[in-house]
Amino acid sequence: MYSKQVAEHIAHPRNIGELDSPSAVGDVVNEACMDRLRLTLRIDGGRVAEARVKVQGCPPTIAAASVLTELLVGRSIREAELLQRKDVAEALGHLPPAKKHCAALAIDAVRAALQDYAEKNR
Repeated sequence: MYSKQVAEHIAHPRNIGELDSPSAVGDVVNEACMDRLRLTLRIDGGRVAEARVKVQGCPPTIAAASVLTELLVGRSIREAELLQRKDVAEALGHLPPAKKHCAALAIDAVRAALQDYAEKNR
C-alpha cells in the first residue's frame, strides 16, 4: 500500500519538533480529517537553513511533513515558493489517491510559513 519512502518516513520521521525563535511559522489544519502540521523555518541569507515540524494525523501526513523538511532545507525562498503537491508526492514515491491531501497539507504549511516570513520582513 505505501511506498518504501513513505514507510521509511513513517518509521523514522525527520526534523520533528519546533525551532526556537523561528524566522517563519506555518500552522495549518485539514478541516476534513483534522490533521495538523506546524512548520517552523529558520531563514538565513534568503535560504531555508533549518526546518522542523510538529504533526498530528495519519501516518502519510507524518511522512509528508517529514519529507517536506528535507525538500525545504537549502532552498531559496523563491524555490520554496515553487514547491508543489506533486513534489512532495514524488519525494515519497507514491501516495494512495485517498491520501493525496497529505501532500496538499504540507504545501499549505509552506505557503503559510512563507507568508508569515514576508509579513515579518516588510
